[in-house]
Amino acid sequence: MLASLFGSKGSEKVLIFIIARGEGYAREISQFFDMDVSTVQNQLDKFELGGILASITKGRTRLYTFNPRYPFLKELELLLNKALSFYPEDEREKLVMERRRPRRRCKPI
Repeated sequence: MLASLFGSKGSEKVLIFIIARGEGYAREISQFFDMDVSTVQNQLDKFELGGILASITKGRTRLYTFNPRYPFLKELELLLNKALSFYPEDEREKLVMERRRPRRRCKPI
């Protein structure tokens, strides 16, 4: 949907993932969208160099979030949220649902 605006589908997917979850790292994004990790890393690096994203390191993982100092952040968030609202319902739910903790043993699914 926004690929022509951002230059590629990979860049659109990276930004949509981060707007939906608030933060993300390259391997997580690549596994979610079944993309190559290097493609996602290149997009994340491009957005970080452009000032759109900021990254922090937690352990060995580099987490990316939107840069709060980016001058067009509110407008970009509005655009991405509008685009996210046009995604199919099931894909939107998968994007928003975030499970970081393991399940308890013997707990029914």
